[in-house]
Amino acid sequence: MIYKRLEEFKNIILDITCTTEKDLIDIDQSFSLFKKYLLQTKKNDGLTYIIGNGGSAGIASHFCNDLVKALKIPASTLVDTNVLTCLANDFGYEKCYSEALKVNLKRQDLLVAVSSSGNSLNIINACKIAKEKGAKVITLSGFDSVNPLRQLGELNFWLGRIDYGLVEMGHMFLLHTVIDLFEKIQNIKKSDLVSIKNA
Repeated sequence: MIYKRLEEFKNIILDITCTTEKDLIDIDQSFSLFKKYLLQTKKNDGLTYIIGNGGSAGIASHFCNDLVKALKIPASTLVDTNVLTCLANDFGYEKCYSEALKVNLKRQDLLVAVSSSGNSLNIINACKIAKEKGAKVITLSGFDSVNPLRQLGELNFWLGRIDYGLVEMGHMFLLHTVIDLFEKIQNIKKSDLVSIKNA
């Protein structure tokens, strides 16, 4: 049973589909673009927002922690319980993120939106606000290939399975890989500096 599940996870990772607004791109291009957007945001004194619901909110929080701690990239999940419940109560849960972004999001910021189904209205509405403000959007979704969220990003990762566990693990794998690739590059640069000093 466990080996079958591992095989399923391997296959969903191998089958990841990456797109820009117009084109299908390969996984290496997508990670390069993800890195470019993160670095541009930091260079322009922007903030990277990561949002999700339930398990996807947990994934967003983990990625936020890694951006801040490991890469020193300013990031936020917008999960202040007081603010989130206030906005949900007054505007409806479908606007809890978009209303916050109307106030906080700047053109130089980046929004990373995570949703297994790609159908969560609060995530979709947040992406629409980001696009209206001219901020970059990266989406991670699964399930149906024509889910609404997948149509809203400058960069989109889609995992084609109707299985919450596999899609959520796939999203976590993708975001952890972004961090790992950054750290690997940083470590190479540090070792180069040491070599130069010792030369």
